[in-house]
Order: sequence, then structure tokens, then C-alpha cells
Amino acid sequence: MIPNIYKGDYRLLAIFPLAMILVSLFLLPNVHFGVDFRGGTLVTLQLTEDLDASALEESLAEQGFDAQVRAYEGSMGKMAEVEISQTDDMFEADSLKEGFNSLLEEVAILEANSNEDASSMAEYESKRAELDSNANRLFEIASINEKAETYTNLNQLKKRFSEAYLEVYSLHTKKIMDAISEHAQYTSYSTETVSPALSLHFIDQAGTVVLYSAIVSVLLVFFFFRAPVPSAAVLVGAFSDIVIALGAMSLFGIPLSLPSFAALLMLVGFSLDTDILLTMRILKRRGDPRENAFDAMKTGMTMSITAMVAFFALFVLAMLTHISTYYEISAVALAGLIGDLFATWGINAVMVLYYKEKRG
Repeated sequence: MIPNIYKGDYRLLAIFPLAMILVSLFLLPNVHFGVDFRGGTLVTLQLTEDLDASALEESLAEQGFDAQVRAYEGSMGKMAEVEISQTDDMFEADSLKEGFNSLLEEVAILEANSNEDASSMAEYESKRAELDSNANRLFEIASINEKAETYTNLNQLKKRFSEAYLEVYSLHTKKIMDAISEHAQYTSYSTETVSPALSLHFIDQAGTVVLYSAIVSVLLVFFFFRAPVPSAAVLVGAFSDIVIALGAMSLFGIPLSLPSFAALLMLVGFSLDTDILLTMRILKRRGDPRENAFDAMKTGMTMSITAMVAFFALFVLAMLTHISTYYEISAVALAGLIGDLFATWGINAVMVLYYKEKRG
């Protein structure tokens, strides 16, 4: 029979989870962003022979690429993943595309106005020169020997600009594969490229989702319990789970990618389940609040352990198959669920129990 941990000075239970949170906050700056959130190229290779990962990294570095190479034995044989950060040319190409698109509509309007009113010609020529400058620089990056000034039709210039933008990415991929081919023998490969603009979009959307989730969660809990302390406890619980999971990601080198971000959002939902269970048992049930808290803990820990067993099975599968998506989801979920055990029953329970006892 497990003794009731809330007998005696239960406030001491908060020491260890608070220490976990502090350590995790210290580790947060070292969280590695995956290709989804920082942009870049991910090349997956099916190899026919062993690969010298260090030699390939050095070769790519000589070509100007910041790369990480991982070779492993998968279910389909020898495999390798090459993750390459965005280059300066890719960042510049995205910047030029944004500037070109913002100028294009303005130049089109000025061109139409200048045909009717000669006084608009000077402004049109100035903006058109700025547009041509953007296009010419992109042509240069794409190794296209053309000038934007030769395109009198803006629609034709827009089409050629889009082709040049795609050519930049094509040359980028070709340069990478040429370097890889010197060191790796493979039967097939796949590439995934995320532009800087798209990665920033992912980050913006992720931040918005987290913010709205936190706000809605706190409002719903406040609506149910009409008390600030339980609402704060829910927010602390979700915050603790996310921080501890991010700390584990930093410690074990798990990248923040779309799969791991999905696991973090799942942890928010799981934290809400355990926190609401805890708050309902303590505030709504009659009897000794400490016994009610302990009863809630036994039910909540059963839920947590069941989920941990399921994700541990996924983690083992990921280790056997080397599927990175399975690994990221399962590892983050396991870290967050372990953190939730300590945070919910060592911090949230202490907050709600202290609040209940002070109210008498």
C-alpha cells in the first residue's frame, strides 16, 4: 500500500519539480531547431555500402554547407540522413522574392498611369529600375545570363523571375547531391527543402497555436471553478510540462520539428486532463482534501503510466526502424509525461491543496 504523500508538510513535494523546471530553463537556449522551423534541406539516402559521415560533413563544409550527417541501419538496409542549414544565397533569394512581389503590383499601376499621364513616368521608371535590380540579382544567383530590362512585359518578367527562383533551389540541391555522390554509394534518395519564409511561417503559426491554447485553457478552467488559483495551477501545469519536455529535447539532442511540436501540443492536452481531475477531486468532493488529492493522484498516475507504456512501445519501434518521426514524437511525449508526473502531483496539487485548506 502506497502511503499518502500529502500527509505532513506536502509543500516539500514542490522542491524536486521546481528544480527540474529550473534546469530545463537553463537548457532551453540549446534546443536545436529542425529543418521545419529553421529552414534547410534534408536528404535521405538508401545506401549500398557504409558511409563515412565525418568525411561527408567535411566535404559539404568545403562547399559552404553547414551539414549534419547521420548514418544508421534501418528496416530497408543501410540509410543516411543529411541535414543542411539554409545558405546565404537561399536567404537572399527569399528576400529578393518578397521585395519583387511587393513592388510588382505598384509598378504595374504606375505603368498604366504613365501611359495616360506623362507626369507619372519618372516615378514609374524609378520603381521599374528597383524591380529590375531585384530580378537581376536573382538571375545572378541562379546563374542565368539575362537582364530584366529586356522584358518589357511585366507578366513575362514575373514568370521568368519565378523560374529563376526555382532554379536557385534546383542548383542548391544539385550542388549538395554532387558533394554527397563523391562519398556515398546509394540506390535512391529523397530531398525535403523548407525555405526561410516557410520556416518563419511555421514558427509564427506554432506561436499562435500555443498562445491561443493557453488562453482558452485558462478561461475554461476559470469558468468552471470561478477561482484564480486553480486557473493559475492549470497554466503552471501546462507550462511545466512544455518546459521540462523542451529541456529533455535540448539534453538529448531532439530537434524541434513539426512532429515534436505536435507531441508538445499533445502534452498540453494531457496536462489539462490531469489538472482538471486533480482540481475537481480536491475542490468539489467532500471529505479530507489530502485524501482526495491522494485519490486523484492514484487515478492520474494510472492514466500517465498507461500513456507512457504506449509511447515507450513507439519509442522502441523507432529505435528498431530508425524512423525519425516516431522517435521525435515518442521521446518528447515520454519526457513530457515524466515531467507531468512531478509537476502535476508536486506543484499543481500543492497549489490547489494549499488553496483549499486556507479557505477552510
